[in-house]
Amino acid sequence: MAIIDRVKYDGPGNVLVWRFPQEDLSWGTQVVVNQAQEALFFKGGQALDVLGPGTHTLRTANIPLLRKLIEAPFGGETPFAAEIYYVNKAVNMDVKWGTNNPIPVLDPKYSVFLPVRAFGQFAIQVADSKSFVVQLSATSPEFTTDQLANYFRGVLLTRAKDYIAETIVKKKINLLEISAYLEDMSSGIQAKLADDFGKYGVKLVNFYLNSVDVPEDDDTVIRLKKALAEKAELDILGDK
Repeated sequence: MAIIDRVKYDGPGNVLVWRFPQEDLSWGTQVVVNQAQEALFFKGGQALDVLGPGTHTLRTANIPLLRKLIEAPFGGETPFAAEIYYVNKAVNMDVKWGTNNPIPVLDPKYSVFLPVRAFGQFAIQVADSKSFVVQLSATSPEFTTDQLANYFRGVLLTRAKDYIAETIVKKKINLLEISAYLEDMSSGIQAKLADDFGKYGVKLVNFYLNSVDVPEDDDTVIRLKKALAEKAELDILGDK
């Protein structure tokens, strides 16, 4: 079996974790870690040593935790088996999110349920490589930002939905005029999501609620807009 003498990964920025496809290493193997990367060693399903940016020649000194699990004597280029995961530590911007289906929310001003859609984007950064790989991606050869967005979609939409509904009720915001509140609501939702991401080793760098709207072709929305237009016309006529 051929022994790998050099390990490196140069891949697209949307890949957060990539597993080197072979496990045949040896003392003396070079592991190249690019800027904004970490190389995480696994053996027997256990996360062990982490190497930061640079070109590393594997020695007992720089992977001491792995060395303890290797039964073969060390020295020279003695072979051993271990998994290497490359973790992308750069900030990944512009991860999209949005509601698949409109959320029914009671408009506090007009007392009708309106179908609300919400869309936005966020940026994340892997803060703890071990926690992230162990909990999210250790069974996959590759883990991308799209997979992360899908993984967090449920909790993200739940937090966003609850916060939007709560803010609308507390501040008595007309859903047809909600755009003025998007910045404050973005900050509030980010604060609520921070712990949900953090326990998986992910830092939520920013979170944006870009739009909250209602479908123009919805029957309730059409009726409400018609009623508001008629009321506005009557108000104008009444002032004359």
